[in-house]
Amino acid sequence: MHGALIAAAAGLGTGLSLIVAIGAQNAFVLRQGIRRQHVPAIVVICALSDAVLIVLGIGGIGAVAGNGPAITVIAWVGGAFLIGYGLMAARRALRPDRLEPGEDTSRSLRASVLTCLALTWLNPHVYLDTVLLLGSVANSYGTARWSFGVGAACASVLWFSGLGFGARLLDRFFARPRSWRALDAAIAVTMATLGSMMLAEH
Repeated sequence: MHGALIAAAAGLGTGLSLIVAIGAQNAFVLRQGIRRQHVPAIVVICALSDAVLIVLGIGGIGAVAGNGPAITVIAWVGGAFLIGYGLMAARRALRPDRLEPGEDTSRSLRASVLTCLALTWLNPHVYLDTVLLLGSVANSYGTARWSFGVGAACASVLWFSGLGFGARLLDRFFARPRSWRALDAAIAVTMATLGSMMLAEH
């Protein structure tokens, strides 16, 4: 029991260290949270996706997922998607007349879910970090590896819940259109950079 708790704590810390970083998925969750658009669904998708990837890594699928042409295809599609999303964010940043706080409130749940799934599953680094790296570390704990996995999955739940639902605390700051322009400019740079890096690496 003691070993399982240690493994779970290690999984929690390792999981947080990997996901608490500026990235395409986090930027999207933050923007949805600030706009209060379909936040519960987005949080569930992100946390559940991480849990599935962690299970695959611990189950030994990571060695297969990280090799072969599949990861290259994912990188190219994901890179192109990120660059396209970045261009959309840049367009919003350059069009202040379209940046009122109520903008895009009609964005459908389906569109938000599909975007979230694409940002999550078309990122090759998610397979390298979550599946391969977390899977390898988890398996080093032997029989306590699944406790490690539970801890890592809890890290995802905590992070995405805090990011998505906590973003509303920034309401006052984002009541100004200029703040939305700055956020979208940062998202555009982040997405375009990550997308370009994906394409360059493959």
